[in-house]
Amino acid sequence: MKTSHILAAAALSILAAAGAQAETYDGVQAAVSAKNRDEVNAEAVRAAAAADQNIPRGSRGAEQFKSVADPAAVRAQAVATANAPDQNVVGGSKYNSRVISTMNKSAEPRVQAQKEGAAAAK
Repeated sequence: MKTSHILAAAALSILAAAGAQAETYDGVQAAVSAKNRDEVNAEAVRAAAAADQNIPRGSRGAEQFKSVADPAAVRAQAVATANAPDQNVVGGSKYNSRVISTMNKSAEPRVQAQKEGAAAAK
């Protein structure tokens, strides 16, 4: 019986010691700012008066796209790629395979003819 009382007292003393360790309160930390109160107030007034201040970018639809590529060059590249022989076949399509071209179609003569025809029409 004495052993159980001793163990109970030891357990309670450990709990009391653990509860006695509390953190110290340092109070409110000082604000760190490079601006004074008037500058912050002026910035807040400007932000509050701004139009559409609570609307995130892109929430009203896509933004206007401005292309930087020449449309004629992009079209010519697309035509050349579409008419390339075996454009969808690569050597790694199947294990241990070789690509043997089965198509002899080239876009170059047609593209050149279109360019000459457009130049002659001008």
